[in-house]
Amino acid sequence: MPPISVEELYTFHRIDREVFFRLVITLCRNPAQSLLVMAFWLWLESIKYPKFVSKLVALSDPLINSFANEAVSTLRCLEMEDDDIPESGGGLPLTTILMQKKISLHFFRQKRFTAIVGIRCVLNNICARIFTDILQYLLGSANTRTCTSSYPSHYRPLVVPGFPHPLFGTFTIPPINFEELDLLDPRIWINMHSYYDGATDDDKTMFLTFSRGFPVTKEEVLHLFTRTYGDCIKFLNMGNGNVNGQVLFATMVLHKIEIVDEILNGKHVAKFRLDGKHIWARKYERRDYI
Repeated sequence: MPPISVEELYTFHRIDREVFFRLVITLCRNPAQSLLVMAFWLWLESIKYPKFVSKLVALSDPLINSFANEAVSTLRCLEMEDDDIPESGGGLPLTTILMQKKISLHFFRQKRFTAIVGIRCVLNNICARIFTDILQYLLGSANTRTCTSSYPSHYRPLVVPGFPHPLFGTFTIPPINFEELDLLDPRIWINMHSYYDGATDDDKTMFLTFSRGFPVTKEEVLHLFTRTYGDCIKFLNMGNGNVNGQVLFATMVLHKIEIVDEILNGKHVAKFRLDGKHIWARKYERRDYI
């Protein structure tokens, strides 16, 4: 398989690049926010809303700006730790009209962690490769902010203000020669059905707590979750017991990020009952995460 050139990569993503250019150059939107908006739209295409960006490119700049604002409201919904969303479900009227399919903030709340991982993977595997020259033009120096049709041919490491993002982490232009990329590398082409290859065990880990005075065994926990969600557990670690020997917490690594959302069902904490014993499950968060 012949190596890919940067021109081929940019040609394949011509429409995505045009929309991103209009966001950051024509509309002068924040680069970091615009990267997340593009990653969100491209992830949206991968699940159940095909050709979303292709439909955007034909719209006027003010309309694209309005769609971007709607995307930002969705990203902010993903950042919220509480369970509050509008009673109406948080309608996204423009996106609904464009795709002729109802969609709301409630939909993304139900798929919160699936969306976070998917958007993060698109951001670093796709956006970091296809928008490099535009970002270099925009951020490379203080004197390159006037509109021009040409971009510098030599890139240097970029720091995009706004990253690391508290939810989506770092944004790094990969230190790789495009000429060495294989045309079959799935990270380059957008026609993947899933971006979850980048999900870590931390992404897929749940933190479980148990009621004091009601001991829960490892076998009971395994039975509870496999009965409901099938063969979903990769690893279950029961925590240390207290002075009475009772285990009060556990960490559970799942096979798929989607199961995290199924368990939480849009909530911050899910509550289960097993033979009169209560089990609480929430998303595990590393203490040293930045």
